[in-house]
Amino acid sequence: MAAVSPASRFSASQFSAANPKAKPFPSSFIQFRLSPSRHFPSSSSAAAAAAVPSLPRKSFSTSISCSVRPEYIPNRISDPHYVRVFDTTLRDGEQSPGATMTSKEKLDIARQLIKLGVDVIEAGFPAASKDDFEAVKAIAEEIGNAVDEDGYVPVICGLSRCNEKDIRTAWDAVKYAKRPRIHTFIATSPIHMKYKLRKSKEEVVEIARSMVSFARSLGCEDVEFSPEDAGRSDREFLYQILEEVIKAGATTLNIPDTVGINLPSEFGQLIADIKANTPGIENVIISTHCQNDLGLSTANTLAGAYSGARQVEVTINGIGERAGNASLEEVVMAIKCRGEHVLGGLYTGINTKHITMASKMVEDYSGLQVQPHKAIVGANAFAHESGIHQDGMLKHKGTYEIISPEDIGLERANEAGIVLGKLRYHSTYRTSLSEFIYCPTQYLMGLSCSIELFVWAQFRYIEGLTY
Repeated sequence: MAAVSPASRFSASQFSAANPKAKPFPSSFIQFRLSPSRHFPSSSSAAAAAAVPSLPRKSFSTSISCSVRPEYIPNRISDPHYVRVFDTTLRDGEQSPGATMTSKEKLDIARQLIKLGVDVIEAGFPAASKDDFEAVKAIAEEIGNAVDEDGYVPVICGLSRCNEKDIRTAWDAVKYAKRPRIHTFIATSPIHMKYKLRKSKEEVVEIARSMVSFARSLGCEDVEFSPEDAGRSDREFLYQILEEVIKAGATTLNIPDTVGINLPSEFGQLIADIKANTPGIENVIISTHCQNDLGLSTANTLAGAYSGARQVEVTINGIGERAGNASLEEVVMAIKCRGEHVLGGLYTGINTKHITMASKMVEDYSGLQVQPHKAIVGANAFAHESGIHQDGMLKHKGTYEIISPEDIGLERANEAGIVLGKLRYHSTYRTSLSEFIYCPTQYLMGLSCSIELFVWAQFRYIEGLTY
């Protein structure tokens, strides 16, 4: 076993002190993940992260495209395989019940998003409140003029309804960014037009056309339009309204499955049909925005990208209205793992090594805990309890892992992700014993008494003894 510095372990008391709102470690696993404090960035958390040792490992290497991010042009992408990542954690993500964030916290998250390398940050809904306006403005002023690790300056976007007041307010907030965008929307499904808007198709088309034109008249050269509830809208009507907003100057057409009703085959076909039947579609970017009501947001997003969408709207940890949105980490890692061979060569500009930090930051600031079995960022995502799986992991990591935890910026406390459980082999207990007991006593001092007692109790239980 490689030597481990005592500084690379946190005790339960240290974790609680650094994370006053965080829940304690779950008792079902012994896998220690460093969590930074709520004050991002901090020198103490950076030092703790740097202290985690790099362990030798046999890893399964995913095939990753290393193409350079294309130059940003609002209505086109020079490389047809590049997919823009539009993060709406600060807008749709904050609409999760109980997920309200302060302006400072939103600015901190925006700083982390630029490290991730997202193409577009939807910073909020400026007309919703004075606080949201100020938060979006602050993000536009700082993050909208910052340069990320590959020299890219992110687009800063503000949401608005299709009315002049909202659009003007959104522009007043985002115009300080180097690349400002207004995102405006109106519902197009029969149920929304009849019961919510109480307007005819003709009225909705005219509102959409005139408001996109108004946004352009303010000096905004990057305007995104969304036909809300497109997943339940009449196809011919969609083609009509999209054609009109393209003529009015829209640069991105976002197609939302607002209620998460579509299956992947349906949503993929919807994108393909829009691409094939909308006049002028070659002059804009097609985008996806998929809610997770049926648990299909990631699958639908990937289906849309495969069918021709070149922008995907996502949130960190998949937070958002009701059941949430397509998860950034799931969509990005799916494209990273399978984009070259299954998705026709698709790739993104995301630096995936910043995913874990972004996930923890959003979890801490929003107060929305990530479920342990959440793909990519869940506490159990790289943990193995079954003896058969553990045996395979000890021999070669690729037997049961398609992603290396280091790819998302995570380093495990034990190399193979082995955890205690009633289904593990005696041989893997010896591996754990060598890691937990063979070390000099001072290396175990950081573990809380409750964790030490739990480890001992697990050993006794599985050996059929009493305690």
